[in-house]
Parts: sequence; structure tokens; C-alpha cells
Amino acid sequence: MDYLCAAVVGTVGAGVAVLAAPVLLGAAGFTAAGITAGSMAAGMMSAAAVANGGAVAAGTTVAVLQAAGAAGLGAVATAATATGGAAAALALKEALESAAT
Repeated sequence: MDYLCAAVVGTVGAGVAVLAAPVLLGAAGFTAAGITAGSMAAGMMSAAAVANGGAVAAGTTVAVLQAAGAAGLGAVATAATATGGAAAALALKEALESAAT
């Protein structure tokens, strides 16, 4: 793979992931005002509460996503999201190149 092309694809993937994360969290129902009623987030919260005897435990997926939806992504979450976006973009590029040959 050409290094310049890989750098461009990875950078674009990272940027898209970081910009899309807050939008996707809000669309799923994880908002600054709390979990939106009737949303996917509400379903996840309900399932987590039932599984934990009526409460959502700190550190669970629902709790982490709600914290990110309410306060935005922190530095570590932004870096992880960017890394995941870059890796996904590069994997997609490789898959498309393999399918074309």
C-alpha cells in the first residue's frame, strides 16, 4: 500500500469517526439532557437496569455512552475513536482493493 494514500485514508477515517461520534450518540438517544424516551438508548438502559436489579451500574456500556452523550468525548475517547475510524477506513480500502483484483 502506498504510504501517502494510507496516510490520507487513515486521516480521513479518523476525522469522520470523531465528527460522527457525537451525532451518532445523539441519534441513539444519549443526549446532554439525558436518555431520550423510546430511543435505542432507553431500551439499553432498561435492559441494563433489569439485569442489575433495577439500577444501571457505573462503568457499564450504557453509563459510558450516556456520559459521552452528556459531556462529549474526552481526550482518551477521542483518541480511541480516531484510531478506530482510521483502522476501519484502512481495512475498507484494503478490502476494496482486494475485491478489485
